[in-house]
Amino acid sequence: MKALLVIDVQNGMFQEGNSVYKAERLLQNLKSLIAKARYAKTPIFYIQHNAPVGKPLEYSTKGWEIHSEVTPNTEDIIIQKTTPDSFLNTSLEAELKKHRIEHLIIAGIQTEVCIDTTCRRAFSMDYKVSLASDAHSTWDSQDINAKQIINHHNNVLRWFADVYSSKDITFDS
Repeated sequence: MKALLVIDVQNGMFQEGNSVYKAERLLQNLKSLIAKARYAKTPIFYIQHNAPVGKPLEYSTKGWEIHSEVTPNTEDIIIQKTTPDSFLNTSLEAELKKHRIEHLIIAGIQTEVCIDTTCRRAFSMDYKVSLASDAHSTWDSQDINAKQIINHHNNVLRWFADVYSSKDITFDS
């Protein structure tokens, strides 16, 4: 069975003047994936980062809240985390086992941190992993721009995941 993981799509990632690369396109692609998952009755797991005081994703602040364009439904599962690894010290693995999930479709933020780490960890835990190539994002770094980071990770993560555009991802068995 499949599940969609929506990682760290929180208000703090969309701050005016410092939003993730192609934020509107990212939200549109995420909404499309979520709609397809809901239609297929595929479980959706929202991974929500809890950052320390003063950070954009500080726990229980407006920045910490999941972005309103991808708001979870009551049947969705929200997993709290404090590290880039969505499995480390969280209930994610237990919830996946409870729902008999074997295949994870991964999307969200931040490409080179939480997306990368969660893809690799899921692969090492014997999950089948698919990465939505156009439904994860980041910011420019000091050395390379966000587009280059995303393209690089879409290529590197092929070792750990099948990489598809969101329009090519299906949720049927």
